[in-house]
Amino acid sequence: MELFEKCYSFTRAREAMKTGYYPYFIPLSDTEGTEVTIDGRQLIMIGSNNYLGLTTHPKVREAAIEAVQQYGTSCTGSRFLNGTLRLHNQLEEELADFVGKEAALVFSTGYQVNVGTISALVGRGDAVITDKEDHASIIDGCQMALGEMSRFRHSDMDSLERALSRCKPDQGKLVVIDGVYSMGGDIAPLPDIVPLCKKYDARLMVDDAHSVGVLGDCGRGTANYYGLTDDVDLIMGTFSKSFASLGGFIAGDEAVIHYIQHHARSLIFSASMPAANVAACLAALDIMRSDPSLSQRVCDVAARMREGYQALGYDTGASETPVVPIIIGDDDKTFMMWRALFDAGVYTNPIIPPAVPPSKSLLRTSYMATHTDEQMERVLTLFEQVGKQVGAI
Repeated sequence: MELFEKCYSFTRAREAMKTGYYPYFIPLSDTEGTEVTIDGRQLIMIGSNNYLGLTTHPKVREAAIEAVQQYGTSCTGSRFLNGTLRLHNQLEEELADFVGKEAALVFSTGYQVNVGTISALVGRGDAVITDKEDHASIIDGCQMALGEMSRFRHSDMDSLERALSRCKPDQGKLVVIDGVYSMGGDIAPLPDIVPLCKKYDARLMVDDAHSVGVLGDCGRGTANYYGLTDDVDLIMGTFSKSFASLGGFIAGDEAVIHYIQHHARSLIFSASMPAANVAACLAALDIMRSDPSLSQRVCDVAARMREGYQALGYDTGASETPVVPIIIGDDDKTFMMWRALFDAGVYTNPIIPPAVPPSKSLLRTSYMATHTDEQMERVLTLFEQVGKQVGAI
């Protein structure tokens, strides 16, 4: 086949656009956080990862503005060469302290953290073991690494132990899991995973992209939530969610972070985070530490919505966090639900295979500490009306 033939024959997305059931790349003309404007219409946003609602917080905005005024709009280079600011080092020191590790390293995106960390650490002859519902960035990092990759059934400890037992005793081993799974909203069973990693002499990395800011003391993440910070070797987090910015970090022992700093290609060959994003993260971190009510509020909002959906007859899966899936099952019905809710003024994210298992298509909803009681009631009312209309409940 000629190289571009696959491009010319790809028609699925264009067909969905013509029918009005294309839910991706929708441009927002304005966003207040819990509400967005699309084509002049206001919608309640329940599809964002802005868990603490800090993207519009005055302190975060002002910090970004002041950083632009002092440093300009770009670092114009990689961390490895000319792109490291004192702000980067300050953020790394404060993050390491926040999550309880010796050192941290800041990357320009969360995706780059996983790709760079895993491919730097897992060399030829090593093994990396992942949960089947791990984020795509983890899978891509494993595929870029030179070691052997295996996967275990989602949060299934027997399956994890079988994968570990197949490794050679003297083989370097890294287990990588999500702290909170981005589609199901369930929390990884760290108290069960940690003993298995110790039994088989494997290192443990936790992707806390959806956990930092939400779980644990002041949002310190999954390991803190379970009281297992010292038993987790590497903690990863992103800034595009609770931190209201862009970027990510990896935290762990100083020697390990130092090694990653000098071997992670996604760090060395990418421009560094602009000062405005770093300053926004520092401001958000300060708010998290000083106001623990935010992490409690977002969990309370999610619990109320989860209970409301279940009372209406919806299946919310194993969700325990601000990520609350509404499992529809059928692809077409999922898109019908999305469209009807969108037209009624509610923004959700339809998720279909392969992002979820077959027959598990869902609407991914997620919540913010800043959602109001009125907005929550409005959303539940519309879910009841639309669900009955399309036969989902």
